[in-house]
Amino acid sequence: ARRRSIALEAPFNIAAERKPARLSRYQREVIGGLVLLTPALLVLLVLVVYPFLYAIWLGFFEKAVGTAANFVGLANFRYVITWPQFTAALANTAIFTVVAVAIKFVLGMGVAVVLNQHIRGRNFFRAFLLLPWVMPAFVVYLTWRWLYDPLQGLLNYALFDLGLITRPIAFLSTKETAMISVIIAHAWRGFPFFAISFLAGMQTVPPELYEAAQVDGASRWQQFRYITLPSLYHIIGVVLLLSTIWTANAFEPVYLLTGGGPSDATTVYTMLVYLVGMINMRLGEAAAVSVLFLPLLIGLVLIVTGLLQRRGEA
Repeated sequence: ARRRSIALEAPFNIAAERKPARLSRYQREVIGGLVLLTPALLVLLVLVVYPFLYAIWLGFFEKAVGTAANFVGLANFRYVITWPQFTAALANTAIFTVVAVAIKFVLGMGVAVVLNQHIRGRNFFRAFLLLPWVMPAFVVYLTWRWLYDPLQGLLNYALFDLGLITRPIAFLSTKETAMISVIIAHAWRGFPFFAISFLAGMQTVPPELYEAAQVDGASRWQQFRYITLPSLYHIIGVVLLLSTIWTANAFEPVYLLTGGGPSDATTVYTMLVYLVGMINMRLGEAAAVSVLFLPLLIGLVLIVTGLLQRRGEA
């Protein structure tokens, strides 16, 4: 009987003495990574994902400040599409984005090519180039607003002294000049991002390629076209994508320079959302305007991404 009891107790004694299994190194790294990512994920959920989903949800409700939400389905979207202001905002956003990005691209590429040469004071000019980009937006656009002033602005004084005009030009108060004035101010602030990005890409191009091209008799334009541009293809794609998204969502230049006027001449969709949601307090319709512009931005991202992948496979 004693032998039988010892035999029965032996497995339990062995199990009690067995140590708990330790996690592998890979499992510890995964758990550590998740712990480190948790704060960033929480911030992303609170500041990005939740407002994004809430805006989509709000677009299907009739909601004003201080009132309860009332589900109306697609009524907000159908109503917003019939607005003349919505059509004008769509056209203004397209013009503002395309022209501003094109100007920033040309200026950025030209400045990058110049600063990539061996010129005196090159490092100083490279650092000075970042000044418009790092300055606060309200400082930049309020300065441009003073420059555009018809009575005290520097631009009108300069044009008078050069004999190009006989009376002041209201750059921000007329339909013919308001949009291009806003575009110029925004392009001046944004082109350093293009220039610095392109300049960084040019620094990675092997000098031997240019030396071989010079030996073969290639001109400066041919070197730029067949060596520089192909080397910057992916950088150009990423910069254009980011700048287009930022420009299409720009709010400060229009708000600080014109406020959307005159007569909706510079009302882009971000300004329309502000006027409907913050001024008129109609949150449901403002959310519907934002949601209607979302497919356009997603389509842009998919087009640029597809072009980059196709070029990479080629």
